[in-house]
Order: sequence, then C-alpha cells, then structure tokens
Amino acid sequence: MSSVATKANGTGGDLAAERAVTVTPRVDILETEHEFLLLADLPGVTADGVDIRFEQGELTIHGKRPAKYAGKDEAVREHPGTNFSRVFGVAETVAADKIEADLKHGVLTVRLPKVEAVKPRKIAVRG
Repeated sequence: MSSVATKANGTGGDLAAERAVTVTPRVDILETEHEFLLLADLPGVTADGVDIRFEQGELTIHGKRPAKYAGKDEAVREHPGTNFSRVFGVAETVAADKIEADLKHGVLTVRLPKVEAVKPRKIAVRG
C-alpha cells in the first residue's frame, strides 16, 4: 500500500516499569473510497494510555498497559507492563488535519481520510 506504509519499530517514550516489554502491535490497514482505516490490537490499553502523533509524514502510535496487579507484593510476575509501539509512513494523499482515532475493546481504530484530489469521482458522459 503506497499511502500508509509500516516503518521500523521504535521504542520511544518512557517505560512504564523497568521490566515492561515493548511489542509491535498487529495491524490491519483497509482502504475504502474515502479513507484508510488502521486497526491495531492494543489489549488492556485504555484511551488515556494511548499516544498518537502525526508529524513530518509519520504516524506514531504508542500504547501502555500497566503491569497486572501493580503495587502488590510479588512472588512471581509473568505479566509485566507492556508498551506497544508502531510507526507508519503516511503519503500526502491523507488529509492529516482530519485524522481521528478511537479505542474500543482493545482495538485502536485510526481513520485517515483521503484528500479530495485523490478520491474517485464519477465522470458524467454527455450524449
């Protein structure tokens, strides 16, 4: 896909805890007539734990899921905090000022509307 391309994963940001791991979330990118839809799996992340930025043609997504039972005495911890990070190159065919995102049931949906110039249009044929 030429308008939204995945780039190398960057860790960026501060770590939620020393033992937090950073993972690359799985993503589907769909194209419709009017927009690109980016669907990212961020299980356990809440809306206030997501940071999305668009600058210089890059869309950066960071998410944080705190450690389970944070603040409790631990005997064994197999559920450390998790940081999610992904960076995408975005072509000029996306209207950057109209990008929207929402998070429901662990799935982040980012809507990347196409600029008017690249949307298909029907041409009337006169006869």
